[in-house]
Amino acid sequence: MDMALLLALPCSSQPSVIALDYIKQVSIRKAPPSFQQPVDCKPTASERKKKEEQQLTEAMISKLQKTIRPVWAVRGLHESAVKVLKRLAPEDTVTASFGKFISEVKPQHLSSVVLHRSKRMVLDSIGVGVIGSTTDVFELALQHCQHMYAPDDISSVYGRRGTRLSPTLAAFVNGVATHSMDFDDTWHPATHPSGAVLPAVLALSDMMSANSKPSGLDFLLAFNIGVEIQGRLMRFSNEAHNIPKRFHPPTVVGTMGSAAACARLLSLSPSQCSHALAIATSLSGAPMANAATQSKPLHIGNAARLGLEAAVLASKGLEASSLVLDAVTGVAGFNAFYEDYVPQPLELPNDGGHTFLLEEQDMGFKRFPAHLGMHWVADAAASIHKILVGFGPGTVSPAQVQDILLRVPKSKYINRPFPESEHEARHSFQFNACSALLDGEVTVQSFTPAALRRPDLLALLSRVRMEHPQDNPANFNSMYGEVQVTLVGGDILKGHCDTFYGHWRNPLTNESLRKKFRNNAGAVLPSEKVEMLIDVVDELDRLGDCRALLSLLQ
Repeated sequence: MDMALLLALPCSSQPSVIALDYIKQVSIRKAPPSFQQPVDCKPTASERKKKEEQQLTEAMISKLQKTIRPVWAVRGLHESAVKVLKRLAPEDTVTASFGKFISEVKPQHLSSVVLHRSKRMVLDSIGVGVIGSTTDVFELALQHCQHMYAPDDISSVYGRRGTRLSPTLAAFVNGVATHSMDFDDTWHPATHPSGAVLPAVLALSDMMSANSKPSGLDFLLAFNIGVEIQGRLMRFSNEAHNIPKRFHPPTVVGTMGSAAACARLLSLSPSQCSHALAIATSLSGAPMANAATQSKPLHIGNAARLGLEAAVLASKGLEASSLVLDAVTGVAGFNAFYEDYVPQPLELPNDGGHTFLLEEQDMGFKRFPAHLGMHWVADAAASIHKILVGFGPGTVSPAQVQDILLRVPKSKYINRPFPESEHEARHSFQFNACSALLDGEVTVQSFTPAALRRPDLLALLSRVRMEHPQDNPANFNSMYGEVQVTLVGGDILKGHCDTFYGHWRNPLTNESLRKKFRNNAGAVLPSEKVEMLIDVVDELDRLGDCRALLSLLQ
């Protein structure tokens, strides 16, 4: 007989049932009719004992009905109980609600605000990916894929005319390109949402036959689903709101977002979408120790690639945990990454309970290629530069400066007094503050080997001190950057930035975003193709299919 013990009570062949969301009902299985006792038979001593045990079980379940909270608060469920939950009430799980959302949300649920903001994300992500195709780390990743795997000329590679790879490898190298300069968008809670999703959606669209390419609107819907899933998962944890310490968030939520977007583009069923998320969970995670190294861009590439693979595996019938997003104590799923994870079901917009997060909070776009935290100190330092040299061209002389004090959040991996590589420089409060103080801005050229070795820059770096005020948390939504420069004559100049230009509270204008795109994409593509890309992305939700976009990426 198939039995599962829910409680540590005497063995019974009549297990009770706990639904995943709330304790809804008790269902006692009866013995088959052939084994039921006739009405006029007197029960034996053994039967009376079994009846007493059954009554005791029912009494305790009744008590549980009154006291147990939603399943994320249940403590100490036995492993076999999890099997019962999985078997009997899958439609009530958080995981199932996410699968249903991915499969059933409609293009008409995307508001004009969401469409506008997501098209800006697509344009920016393509631009940083195209310029990222000029970096050493991208070249290493591309050569690895070309030399280690059999050729499979299906999906295009950013900025490389005539170069095609398998969909998963194209998603990988394009994801690497997107993050190779740390120039991609950033959201709150902290992650890089576009870089993990767009390369996967583009690669999968390339794989589809000419007569089955997704429409521009369906393409944007899949992209937005991938972004939405990332945002929802991170909002279930307080830890996720802060600058990370243990693992790089895109390697977790980015993989989930890629899987969700690809599952939608493959038209998977709600159950298959849930399995895609569960499979992606097993393919997630990378430590923060590799921040500020050439390996960090691999995080985004792997998130795009492995999410795509998870969706394809789910489409082939591979199954995984149906509770992966449900916080079941003792059986870690997604809460293995965030210990304070408290999930809630995801409702469909037509239920009146869901608004896309992108409508509530805009995206952060970087003006220069570095960790997001650098933008606060760069803007604060640039304001001091303007005081010292005016608004015209010119540089600050180290001979003028006696001391530089930075008041920034405490975050070890972006505290790098003397960076030795471009990747370390992109993750250094000190470097970016001093670069902005010298030049009035930080640009793509600020991270070249020659710029890193400038004597004036090294002289300023030697005069930097840091403080970490208690009112300055390591949180992109509430931190600030303050630069205090003491001049040789004793004068003190202060620059303070609460919200830099490009932050979601102070987003780039369309003109500024397009200027950034032209500079980035124009480093590789001819100007006419750059302008065509701007027009195609702007019209994407009105295109019958996305072939026009796919044809312009090389």
